[in-house]
Formats: sequence, structure tokens, C-alpha cells
Amino acid sequence: MKSLLILAAAEGEEHNPLIPLWEEIAISLVVFGLLFFLIRKFVAPNFEETFAERTQAIEGGLAAAETKQAEADAKLAELEAQLADARHEAARIREEAREQGAAIIAEMREQAQAESTRIVEHGKAQIEAERQQAVTSLRAEVGTLATNLAGRIVGESLDDDARQGRVVERFLAELETPSTQAPGAN
Repeated sequence: MKSLLILAAAEGEEHNPLIPLWEEIAISLVVFGLLFFLIRKFVAPNFEETFAERTQAIEGGLAAAETKQAEADAKLAELEAQLADARHEAARIREEAREQGAAIIAEMREQAQAESTRIVEHGKAQIEAERQQAVTSLRAEVGTLATNLAGRIVGESLDDDARQGRVVERFLAELETPSTQAPGAN
């Protein structure tokens, strides 16, 4: 009876558009369930698989990037250490070069001083030898002149070599010793 009432009420009355019909609700529920089943069965696993793949790819990329960054940091530290070692080595080599340069300069100064001393000594010896030669030459010439002059003054020939040698020696000895007597005291 109730169903007749509903049917009669449904036939005679107009349907309120705000209230859905039970047939529409049932069909909507079946379609919704069917769509939910199809999405859950076929579409959602594909989304989950793609999401998992992307997550793994991103995490793998991050891990690889971290590994590469750590390797780059280690390589950078190694290169900085090598650069610091190279700088220290260069400073050590420059210091050694300065020391060697100073040693070479000191050695060259010593050699120049020794050479200068040798040259001065050689020059002194040469001057002394030339002076001795000049004195000897001068003695011989003065002796000859003195003998000739004495021979003229005395009036006798002093050709005897022994006599000539004694006269020359006495004359030169008198020239070399300073006179202690006042002039005209003879």
C-alpha cells in the first residue's frame, strides 16, 4: 500500500527539483563505484609507480650530487694543499737563491779584494824593480861622469877599474849620507 501511495503520489504530484529521485541516486552510486573501481585498479597504480620512480630519481640525483659535491670538495682541498705546498716550495727556492746570491757576491768581493791586493803588490814589486834598475843605471852613469870629472880635476886618468869603483862608491856614499857639517866648515 505504501508503494501505491508513493506511486500515486508520484503520478499526481509534480516532482520537486531539489530532491533527487532514488533511481538517479542508485545510478549515480553505481557509476561512481564503477569509476572508483576503474581508477583504483588502472590509473592509481600508474600514478603511484610514476611517483615512486620520480622520487627515486630525485633522491638518486640528490645522492649523486652530494657524492659529486663531496668529491669536488675533497679535490679542491687537495688542490689547495698542493698550491700551498708549491707556494712554500717557491718561497724556499727564492730564499735559497737569495742566500746563494749573497754567497756569490761575498765570494766575488773576496776574489776582487784578493785580485786587487795581488795587483797592488805586483805593481809595487814592479815599481821597486824599475826603481832599482833606475838607481843602478843612474849609479853607472853618475860613476862615469864622476870619474871623468875627477880625472879632469885631478889631472890624472882614472881608467883603472878598481880605482874608479872606489871613487864612485865613496862619492855615492857621501851623497846618500846627509851632511853633518855646515857648508864651508872644511
